[in-house]
Amino acid sequence: MTAALPPEAAGKPVEVWFADEARVGQQGTLTRVWAKCGSRPRAPRDRRYQSAYLFGAICPERGTGAAVIMPGVNIEAMNEHLAEISRCVSVGAIALLVLDGAGWHSSPRLTVPGNIALLPLPPYSPELNPVENVWEFLRANFLSHRVWDGYEAILEACRDAWNKLMRMPERIASLTRRAWARPVTG
Repeated sequence: MTAALPPEAAGKPVEVWFADEARVGQQGTLTRVWAKCGSRPRAPRDRRYQSAYLFGAICPERGTGAAVIMPGVNIEAMNEHLAEISRCVSVGAIALLVLDGAGWHSSPRLTVPGNIALLPLPPYSPELNPVENVWEFLRANFLSHRVWDGYEAILEACRDAWNKLMRMPERIASLTRRAWARPVTG
């Protein structure tokens, strides 16, 4: 993992962070529910098209995260997310930010703060990004089977869901900690 770090990170503590984004809103996906075998439980399904994107990053070792909610996915939104992550990294540390290969994650127009180093995942490997587990947890527990009145209600639901998760550091760690993703110390 040290090969991914820039030279200016030498001697600094390293925090491993994972980042991704999820669309939340109307026309949402259905989730699984427990039901009696052979029954077909009813669940609300909104056919409208308003949505927002929850950009989230998690540091499993610290049991914390950083998020921004944006109307779309693009380089400007990613720059906002990087700035928010940068504010949450421990003082004097550098964050090794693991993310997928989306175009807005690797653009030369990104403004990467000095306390963040980007580490792209191999192509077609979402299973290596533990934030996928975070999205599954948020959808299963806070964001599914809902019909929102509009965009503001979607934003509020995203904020509430993320803030609830941030109050559960043990859950963050259990969802996202990976033995292969611990920083080397010493």
